[in-house]
Amino acid sequence: MSRSCSGRYEVTRVGGEEVRAFIPDALPPSPPIDLSGPRLALLERAVLSIGRLDSVATLLPDPGLFLYAYVRREAVLSSQIEGTQSSLSDLLLFELEEAPGVPFNDVVEVSNYVAALEHGVMRLRGGVPLCCRLLHEMHEQLMQRGRGSAKEPGQFRSSQNWIGGTRPGNAHFVPPPPGHVSACMAELERFLNEENTGLPHLIRVALAHVQFETIHPFLDGNGRLGRLLIALLLHRDGLLTQPLLYLSLYLKQHRKLYYELLDGVRADAHWGAWVDFFLEGVEQTAQGAVQTAGRLVALFEEDTRRIHATGRTASTTRHALDALRRRPVINLKQLCTDAGMTFPSASKAMGRLIDAGIARELTGQRRNRVFVYDAYIAILNEGGEP
Repeated sequence: MSRSCSGRYEVTRVGGEEVRAFIPDALPPSPPIDLSGPRLALLERAVLSIGRLDSVATLLPDPGLFLYAYVRREAVLSSQIEGTQSSLSDLLLFELEEAPGVPFNDVVEVSNYVAALEHGVMRLRGGVPLCCRLLHEMHEQLMQRGRGSAKEPGQFRSSQNWIGGTRPGNAHFVPPPPGHVSACMAELERFLNEENTGLPHLIRVALAHVQFETIHPFLDGNGRLGRLLIALLLHRDGLLTQPLLYLSLYLKQHRKLYYELLDGVRADAHWGAWVDFFLEGVEQTAQGAVQTAGRLVALFEEDTRRIHATGRTASTTRHALDALRRRPVINLKQLCTDAGMTFPSASKAMGRLIDAGIARELTGQRRNRVFVYDAYIAILNEGGEP
């Protein structure tokens, strides 16, 4: 057995060959991370940005609408990091059960991600601690259908996994052997719930993400669940009233550096470089979310003004627009349900939205038509193309 600065290597035999698997030390790191000077300024800016996002979210006319859209945007981005090709429109079509031509396995993975996040938030609000049991439940949701559904959903792995390469023997990184996973995760659970760590909340989140990714406790889905863990911790620790901060776009844009920094922590205990990167990501992402919220509010206000200018049919058309705001991809059946309208009224209202250049019919068919709020989708899609 040999040591690195942030853990130790254990030589095991997998598939008839020797493998050096890495077992991380328990958190927090020793020696402690230096939180003075430029890093302290980074931390303060990141906290301020999160506070501004939380304030903006609570002032929105319909915070739930923004959460609905942002959760789905995050699901698409996080899954794209793992190689899926689904878009936000694909997911919304899938949820509408009108998805011809959509890659089924890809969009199912994204839909599972939404279910896992919503389950985690619901359980936290119900008083369940952020513990291994909750991670098991979320992983089961994440892997319930599609690719990976046969890889022990909801269970810590019982065999060796690896990152990069074709087998553990030529892998880029080999996480702890399966016999160490439960103990490593128990230590991480303790760290997540320890009240007197002396660490700022954001620093604890940064450390926990790396630790989870290093343990890689499941056979599949670790990357997505590790990114979900960031959002859940920010919400649980009271930094955000709603889970509205997601780093997947930032990590996607800086993927190579992200993996290099994870390697730097494992090989040389370069925690400081990782923390700086994480804090910069939090600041940029929070600022971007605030700007997105502002642009959506401006879009809704402008389109509402355009509808009012149409005259006596404005009220019915406004109800249709409200339904599109809640579901930017919608069919007439769903519109009738959401807006409490008859089918003829819904059809006429949607026709007026098309004439105003607000909505677009997607299928080109006379029956089973699907409508999309293009400007809304375009704002959410920025940076999120497959």
